[in-house]
Amino acid sequence: MDELRPKLFDVLKDLKGPQLLKDAISGVIVAIIALPLSIALAIASGVGPEQGLYTAIIAGFFIAVFGGSRVQIGGPTAAFVVIIYGIVTRFGTDGLIVATIMAGIMLVIMGICRFGSLIKYIPYTITTGFTCGIAVTLFTGQLKDFLGLRLESVPSEFLPKVAAYIKNIGTVNITSLLIGLLAIVIMLVWPKITDKIPGSLIAIIVTTVIVAVFKLDIKYGVNTIGLVYGELDHSFPLPKLPTVTFDMVRDLMSPALTIAILAGIESLLSAVVADGMIGDRHKSNAELIGQGLGNIFSGLFGGIPATGAIARTAANVRNGGRTPIAGIVHCITLSIILVLMMPLASMIPLTTLAAVLLIVAANMADWSSFFHLIKTAPKSDIVVLVLTFLLTVLFDLVVAIEYGVVLAAILFMKRMSDTSDVKSWRYIEEPEVTEGEAEKLMSIPKAIRVYEISGPLFFAAADRLLAINSKRYTKVIVIRMRSVPAIDVSAMRKLRELVESARKDKITIVFSHVNEQPMEAFKKDGFIEFAGEDNFRKNIVEALEYAETLI
Repeated sequence: MDELRPKLFDVLKDLKGPQLLKDAISGVIVAIIALPLSIALAIASGVGPEQGLYTAIIAGFFIAVFGGSRVQIGGPTAAFVVIIYGIVTRFGTDGLIVATIMAGIMLVIMGICRFGSLIKYIPYTITTGFTCGIAVTLFTGQLKDFLGLRLESVPSEFLPKVAAYIKNIGTVNITSLLIGLLAIVIMLVWPKITDKIPGSLIAIIVTTVIVAVFKLDIKYGVNTIGLVYGELDHSFPLPKLPTVTFDMVRDLMSPALTIAILAGIESLLSAVVADGMIGDRHKSNAELIGQGLGNIFSGLFGGIPATGAIARTAANVRNGGRTPIAGIVHCITLSIILVLMMPLASMIPLTTLAAVLLIVAANMADWSSFFHLIKTAPKSDIVVLVLTFLLTVLFDLVVAIEYGVVLAAILFMKRMSDTSDVKSWRYIEEPEVTEGEAEKLMSIPKAIRVYEISGPLFFAAADRLLAINSKRYTKVIVIRMRSVPAIDVSAMRKLRELVESARKDKITIVFSHVNEQPMEAFKKDGFIEFAGEDNFRKNIVEALEYAETLI
């Protein structure tokens, strides 16, 4: 159970005053960083600005308290924008709440079932492909507000969206564009001055003041949060559950699973990065449970999907955070900002928030890795990479992950089957074997045929057993299995058929050096009794000596 116990419980007994102060200061700084991002990501996802803060507060709290990392900061991230926007477009906010809660339940089950280590089986090509795809989709989705385009509605699909932009390019608001460009310049230049205060916050303050002082929203039509979304709710949210139907749950099962997988991947990746920064080791299964609880309660309080945010977690570490107390203080600080300062957020220009997300999109995509894989990876990996990328951009993340994982699994099975091989020993006086092996001193009678199997024997490689055949003078077939690490039921059935066929021809099959997993599978299947217990030998020497007694 220690693996499921939250990290907070491990560190409380050793928490001292100086570290508590550092955690508190770091929590406040991270909250300032999270404020503009939470609002911007919520708007980009097609929900209200407040819901971004609800997510950072509620989900962030549960992730800090029940998670498996000392320094993880939870909240909304750019990776979810595409899938959230699609859910809201199709099912509305009620559908999003249900999908978020379902994803949370899935994550808790994954943690309880010890699935933390299984996340690593999502191939690097898939994570790189959909990350770059998300970046492209996120970038394109911000162009309307960044350019100030006058569009009644923006299509959710990539190609229609680009077509709508091109069609309405003549409606660009030059003032909005200039404000957005100023925000980008500030965010690029500010880190060279100091990294204590995020450039995104400075960009928002400067551009908001300019728009408010010169009344650019009234004179030149620069859209602000207040103009588009009206008065913002600054009260703390209360839990509520929308009406749930079986059809809704069924339709949302696939998007919810995608959210759960994405949250698991990103949170554990963030935890691994944090481990390297602080010299600690996170608890992956406890982290999944914390992420799950965070998403369940985020949905109940009207928030959106959340996960561990790598950038905010890294900022927490750089500012002295070393325990979950920093994540808790981050949530408390955002709660105070929500209640006391949320009305001021209505003055923020949408073009500035779009500029913030353009920078986020540019930073989240690892294009160097993408093109390096294109140049150096095997063709099968390139196919998975490009397919995942294109499906993410042209369709959605759900389709991309489903097809990407299935294709990667098929290609993996193909590779594994290619590594499996069945070879017959040649009949010469001195068999060609590795120097030092005992069998090099033995000559094999023609009545004995020896086959060596290499690689895992599973359904995709089972047909290779057909290479084992007999000549008219064969009396015994020795099958050497020292290089077979695993076997499945499909290959076992082929072996049964092989033994049955050999018996009809009055040939005995002897098995040499069966490894632990295949031997355990043989016992459970009853194959040892079927093939004859005496026909299983520890090594090739014993097997050949036994075979000679049979002839």
